[in-house]
Amino acid sequence: MKKTIITTALALCVAVVTVNASTATSTIDNSSYEYFFKVNSFCVSIAKGDFETVKKLIERGADVNEKSNGMTPAMYAAKFNRTDILKLLINKGANLKLKCSGKKYTAVKYAELHGAKEAAFIIKETLNQKKKK
Repeated sequence: MKKTIITTALALCVAVVTVNASTATSTIDNSSYEYFFKVNSFCVSIAKGDFETVKKLIERGADVNEKSNGMTPAMYAAKFNRTDILKLLINKGANLKLKCSGKKYTAVKYAELHGAKEAAFIIKETLNQKKKK
């Protein structure tokens, strides 16, 4: 008799706990985001350091100030320390004072951020020479 009462009491406790338990619901966001960074072939050639391709593209009419993914060709040259390409862009009329679309950095700022000391020096010297004129 005692075993039956104890068993019944335990079963009743379990039943009460089960009835009072609440189910947790959660929402899972399965959204996916895709970011596309479209860089034109001119700026890709600059980033790779392909001087001959850059030179040919300029000869064929590539705009030395046209932004690609918010950055000018001079910014790509500065960022990747492509000094020979940077000099070519400057000679072809690259505007070194233009700012990128996002963070409003100039070519010299990209050079400084990426440790491209030679590119930063070339840009600063060019800007100083233009001030003197």
